[in-house]
Amino acid sequence: MRAALFDRYGPPEVLYEGTVPTPAPGPGEVLVRVHAGSVNGGDGHGRAGRVRFATDLMGRGWPKRSGIDFAGEVAALGSPMSGLKVGDRVWGGLPRVFGAAAEFVVVRPRYLAFAPDGLDLVRAAALPGAGTTAITALRDKARLTSGERLLVRGASGGVGHVAVQLGRAYGAHVTALAGSGNLGFVRELGAHEAFDYATTGPADLGGFDVVLDTVGTDIDAYRRLLAPGGRMVSIAFDLDHMVASLSYMMASAVYGRRRVRFFSGIPTHALFAELTRLVEDGTIKPFVHAVHPLSRIVEAHRALEAGGVRGKLVVEIG
Repeated sequence: MRAALFDRYGPPEVLYEGTVPTPAPGPGEVLVRVHAGSVNGGDGHGRAGRVRFATDLMGRGWPKRSGIDFAGEVAALGSPMSGLKVGDRVWGGLPRVFGAAAEFVVVRPRYLAFAPDGLDLVRAAALPGAGTTAITALRDKARLTSGERLLVRGASGGVGHVAVQLGRAYGAHVTALAGSGNLGFVRELGAHEAFDYATTGPADLGGFDVVLDTVGTDIDAYRRLLAPGGRMVSIAFDLDHMVASLSYMMASAVYGRRRVRFFSGIPTHALFAELTRLVEDGTIKPFVHAVHPLSRIVEAHRALEAGGVRGKLVVEIG
């Protein structure tokens, strides 16, 4: 089968479309024919070798694989299962491993759910990773409630554009930080206020009950915006200062009244099913910045690293 591969760590150009054996599902496993997946920040970190201590554990030598989430249809079942059959439309993610940018993936049912009705699978591929991250961050980690003040950094990106919609649905007053060209976009998503991050710094903003950070820099400056008892959830690291960032977050969690929480979870069926519900009832809508075929996986990674992406970049497998 065709898959996105790389033989060494490096820039987007190390990626290529190659072939690997088609996996076969074992007992209790599902073979999914992938229609599309998205490009995530974690894909770039893994490809570049920035988290090679984890990437090396995930892979079995070279070549290594790319991609963590997918949308497709059930191609085969390793054993009879109640509730799933060949042809079902599903979406989900791969736990602790890269490889979703491929024609087929094998996954256990706990890591997928039925894809939303009425949403084509290419557009659907924009949401599994970003959507479940936003739900976990705002609902589970920050416990955002109606009437609270929410700041979303990186509001026009993959997780950010979902978080703006979700924060509005949860009844929060949503302030968005985004690039100057995306301010109208985040307002259309539901932000009450939108500011250009290049000209608006922390000192120019008010206080917040919750800050969702998708950028990973200047954590302390944004933490200081929190009201007593406020919560900051960060899904990104300043990789150039990882030890300092980790140490800061740990100290905050133990001693701070304004706590910083970091997480890198593995979404399971319940989260994917909740995301399906939120899409079907109109709470969340995906926004696809561009669709790249698998043969142009390099261009997809380049575009993500160049910045300025609205919503998600999707890789169509075909």
